[in-house]
Amino acid sequence: MLAPAGAAVALNRQGRVMTEADAGPGRAQPVRQDRVRHPRNAVRPAPVPAAVRLVRAARRWGARMPPMVGDSLWPALLLLHIVTTRAPRELPVTAALTAALTLPLVWRRLAPRTVFAAVAAAAFVQWLVNVPLPADIALLVALYTVAATSGRRGTLVAGAVVAAGALPACLRWTTDGAFLAPFVAVTATVVCAAVLGMNVRTTRAYLAALEERAARLEQQQDQQARLAVAEERTRIAREMHDIVTHNLSVMVALTDAARYAQHRSPDKATTAMLQISETGRQALTDMRRSLGILRTDEPDAERHPPPGIAHLRTLADQMCAAGLPTRLEVRGDRTRVPATAQLTVYRLVQEALTNTFRHTPAGTHARVRVRCSAETVTVDVTDDGPPLPGTPPPGHGIPGMRERAAAYGGTLVAGPLPGGGWRVHTRLRLGSGGAASA
Repeated sequence: MLAPAGAAVALNRQGRVMTEADAGPGRAQPVRQDRVRHPRNAVRPAPVPAAVRLVRAARRWGARMPPMVGDSLWPALLLLHIVTTRAPRELPVTAALTAALTLPLVWRRLAPRTVFAAVAAAAFVQWLVNVPLPADIALLVALYTVAATSGRRGTLVAGAVVAAGALPACLRWTTDGAFLAPFVAVTATVVCAAVLGMNVRTTRAYLAALEERAARLEQQQDQQARLAVAEERTRIAREMHDIVTHNLSVMVALTDAARYAQHRSPDKATTAMLQISETGRQALTDMRRSLGILRTDEPDAERHPPPGIAHLRTLADQMCAAGLPTRLEVRGDRTRVPATAQLTVYRLVQEALTNTFRHTPAGTHARVRVRCSAETVTVDVTDDGPPLPGTPPPGHGIPGMRERAAAYGGTLVAGPLPGGGWRVHTRLRLGSGGAASA
C-alpha cells in the first residue's frame, strides 16, 4: 500500500508503514518522508560472495589444523576416488598402488628425501605393472617438498628423477602417438613444482633472517639500554660522592669553627654559620641538578648554572674559610673550554682539595693551577702536607677522578711528592676524540 505524496508515515512494531490515520491519538507520531535525511556519501560495503567466505573459512581451519593431519588428506581423497571409480576386479591393484604413492606423503615434512625416494619407487612399480593412476600427483608434491627443504643440488636431482620418469610414462600411456605435447606439459609441471618449492625455501630463509635480525637488534637495544642505565648510575654516584663528601667536610669544619668561636668571637661564629648555610644550599642545588629533577621553569636552573672554571675562586675561598689555605692560578682563555669540560675540571679540583682537607693536618697549604688552551686543559693540584703513613686509604675519590679524566682522553696521576705533600695532575683533551669520549 502506497501512502500519498507528502503524507507522514511511520513504521509500526511489525515493520509496516503507518500513516497519520493509522497512528491515531495517543500514539507515536509518524515521521514525514520528506524529513528523513540519508547521508549522501554513505558507502555500503559490498556483500561478500559465498565462495570467498568459504575459502576464508577453509584457510582459518587449515591454519589451526596440524600439518600431518592436512597431509593425510592426500591419501584419503585419492583412495576414495579409486574406490568410487574403479571396477571391483581392478580395485586391489589400484588401491595398493595408490596407497604406496600417497601414504608416504604423511611424513613428507619429517623426512622429505626419504619420502621422495619411496614415492619414486612406487611410481616405478606402477609403470612396470602398466596402471596409470591420478595418484601420480604425489611425485609433484614430494618434489615440491624436497625443493622447499633441501638445497639446490637436491632439488636438481629430484627434478631430474621425475623428468626422467615422465619420459617412459608418456611413451607408454599417450594415445594416437601424441607424445610431445603431454611430455612438454608434464615437464613444465615438474619445473613449476620445483621452482615453487625453491621460492618457498627462499622466502622462509628470508623471513628467518629478518626474525634473527630483529631479535639481534632487540638484544642490542636491551644491551645499550642496560649500559646507558649503568653509565647513568655511575655518573650519579660519582656526582653524589663529590658533592656530599666535599660539602659535608666543609660544613663539619665550619661547624667546629663556629662552636669554638661562639664565645670568644661571635662575629666569626656568625660568619661561619652563614657559610654553612650557603654550603648546604649549594649542595642541595648540585644534588638536584645531578639527579635531573629540576624543571625547565625552575628559577634555580638559571640562577645556578653548572659550576665551571669561573667558580674555582669561590671554591678556593670556601676551602680557605674551612681551614685549608688554597692558592688558585688560572691561565689561558677559559671561555673556549666547553661547559662539560669545565664541570669536569671543577669536580677534579673539588675532589682533590677535599682529599687534602680530610687527610692532612692543620696548617697545610694547597695550590691549584689550571692552564687552558684551544685543545687541552691541564689541572695540577698540590699540597705541602706531611707524607701519609702506609698506603692511602681506599675510597671512590681517585677512581672517580680517573673516570672523569678518561672521558676526555686524559690520564690522571695521583701520588706523593718526593719532598712531602701530594699531587694530582691530569690533562684533558678538548678535540674530537675527547668530545666523542665524553
